[in-house]
Amino acid sequence: MIRNLIVFTIILISLDARAQQARRPVDYVCPLAGTQTSRWFFFNTATRPFGMVNLSPDTRLGGDWNNGYLYGDTTIKCFSHIHCWQLYGLAVMPFTGTPKGHLGTDAYQSVFSHDQETVQAGYYSVDLKTYHVKAELTSTTRVGMHRYTFSKDSVPGIYFDLCATLMDKIQSANLRKVSEAELEGSVTMAPTYRRPKPFTVYFTAQFSQPIKFLGKWRKGEVLNENADTISGKDIGAWVTFDKTARPILMKVALSYTSIPASRTNMVAELPHWDFDRVVRESQNDWNAWLSRIEVSNENQDLKKRFYTDLWHALQGRRIISDVDGAYPNNTGASTRTKYTLKDNHGRPFPHYNFDAFWGAHWNLSLLWGLAYPEVVDGFCNTMLDLYRNGGLIPRGPSGGNYTFVMIGDVASPFMGSAYQFGIRNWDAELAYQGLRKNAFPGGIRSHAGYEHDMKNPRGGGIDYYIKRGYVPEGIEGEGMHKDGAAMTLEYAYQDWCLSEFAKALGKKTDAELFAKRGQNYKNIWNPATGYMHPRNLDGTWIKDFVPVSQNKEFNTLGFCESNSLNYSHYVPQDPKGLIKLFGGEKKYVARLDSQMIKGEGQRFMVPHGQHGTAYGDFENEPALGIPYMFNFAGRPDLTQKWVRTIKSALFTNITPEDGYHGDEDQGMMGAYSVLMAIGLFDFQGGAALKPTWQITAPVFDTVKIHLNKDYYKGGSFMIVSSRKDKNDCYIKRATLNDERIKTPWFYHSQLINGGELKLELSDLPAKNPL
Repeated sequence: MIRNLIVFTIILISLDARAQQARRPVDYVCPLAGTQTSRWFFFNTATRPFGMVNLSPDTRLGGDWNNGYLYGDTTIKCFSHIHCWQLYGLAVMPFTGTPKGHLGTDAYQSVFSHDQETVQAGYYSVDLKTYHVKAELTSTTRVGMHRYTFSKDSVPGIYFDLCATLMDKIQSANLRKVSEAELEGSVTMAPTYRRPKPFTVYFTAQFSQPIKFLGKWRKGEVLNENADTISGKDIGAWVTFDKTARPILMKVALSYTSIPASRTNMVAELPHWDFDRVVRESQNDWNAWLSRIEVSNENQDLKKRFYTDLWHALQGRRIISDVDGAYPNNTGASTRTKYTLKDNHGRPFPHYNFDAFWGAHWNLSLLWGLAYPEVVDGFCNTMLDLYRNGGLIPRGPSGGNYTFVMIGDVASPFMGSAYQFGIRNWDAELAYQGLRKNAFPGGIRSHAGYEHDMKNPRGGGIDYYIKRGYVPEGIEGEGMHKDGAAMTLEYAYQDWCLSEFAKALGKKTDAELFAKRGQNYKNIWNPATGYMHPRNLDGTWIKDFVPVSQNKEFNTLGFCESNSLNYSHYVPQDPKGLIKLFGGEKKYVARLDSQMIKGEGQRFMVPHGQHGTAYGDFENEPALGIPYMFNFAGRPDLTQKWVRTIKSALFTNITPEDGYHGDEDQGMMGAYSVLMAIGLFDFQGGAALKPTWQITAPVFDTVKIHLNKDYYKGGSFMIVSSRKDKNDCYIKRATLNDERIKTPWFYHSQLINGGELKLELSDLPAKNPL
């Protein structure tokens, strides 16, 4: 009896172990993490990596913040196909009973429960209680696929609320019935504050069953006409099907260039009607991308957080080009179709729509450069597309045009690091020409945030920067984020990135010029206060200066979404020089350690919009590099301590309430968390002539990075950690390919050759730290 019980127990343990082993990276993704608060583009489910289609339920409409899908809501207003930086469109909703689409989303929304909801990477399903309909969603890159299972004897119907306000308003739309099972049309998004021009998405919708009736409405009134077309403002339509049609399948292909192109995308990506096959293929696709970094650990929650973070880092910034490389150029008087260049395999590069890479040098640039270099190539080519079309390399394009989001020239560290990493399938000479233009009046640095004036932009303050070596407060010009001290610090770092890029291209004179400008950070250092201190137009220091605010201001004067306390460490190009300004290593370490202790009391974050109050705001970009500064002050043990402390406190949970906070910024915080989890980072953003990787303790026992052989010939890079306790975070000993490392970093060139980094971890700092 006892023997049988032992055997049975062993079998159960074995089965459980096999079940755990059988779980794939995609199975760990938790799309609901952080959805209690959400931005329009935040929630993802039925989408592919960087997919044009992000087919998701919307529980709130009419804004960028706290909009889209929010976990605490109890009704779904519609399903829409586009959740992107300043892009939105094509709301649909299955229904039964008397049509009331003309009354708006509040009238036809449906109650739902999370108990009858399945949310996975590549698949979403929910029971719409109001209509007794099971809705299921999946997608390819450019085609959304729906499966609606209606209750018995009900009349199946689907609304096309063409002009529903989603993130923002729709300017106009049109729809035409092409055949008994196909519709086509377009939806034109109205201009927004950030995207100053209208932008059109085209679609083709096909059904698995013949349409029995096409109804239409305009301005809240049902139209009693038999026409197969409708166009204009405030319009919508619905289709119904025979009662016996079970289930109803629908495919909706998108394009930003034309209706025929949307149909071509459909033929190329989804010519069949096998819904379950698309779900499998979507999840296999995600799994292939996520498996670029394999991790092992007994803690399953760590894996959930890791692959959810990695999943976030591979979307949000979305493809807007067709399968043949056609994309919309909206930089001129009207939208024109252009075509992307082709990669080394003869495939068209994707053309992307994306928010600024503001702060990406401490997250996406590093992660993509490490594990997804082909993605970096795609974004570099997109930025060059914009340069050829409109004359400027952008810092955040949307709708085929410039948005001038945030500040500075964030393309310089992005493209600079790409080149230094060896990711070079783009025209580096042309890029340098554009980046150099951006560093002078008339370039992107002339523009403040959302300053759309193309003739005489002044809000970026680049004229002052060149003449004085800093940007003062109170400068002329329109736009947001006219924060002179932050601009000065970011411009100086970007200048250094250009200097390193110029060195690599053999441009000695420019390298010297931009290296000298990279020292401009010293021009806003005030020895009397011991901080980076904003200056007035007359050159004097601003009065009533506080390094950290106590009254929940959006920021302290001069600092973009931050404060002097955090921005005073923003010198990636010259950390040793910065430490000297603080009075040397000991004084710097004492100051920074004290700041981190106070930051821990705030859980290393403050609510979005209260960044000026933060002692260490690690859910917003300006502070992300701070804990790595200890490495340059002779205390790598404190970098190791605080990186693990921040990771444990802020980037561990995967619940809707506590997954992400504030502004996740299209994968930036997810990427930052991934880098912390694997123990690799570069404070200089990968932009140095010889990039390095700084080492901290991974949270996993093993990390295996599969290197893209088209870029890196090493095959794979392993990080193996030995520890007595899961919380051990101090590096006692490190070897790279069996050779002892005596520094807290190694070269990128060593990583891409493949090999193994072995770390012996301890609960106590080493006597002779790396």
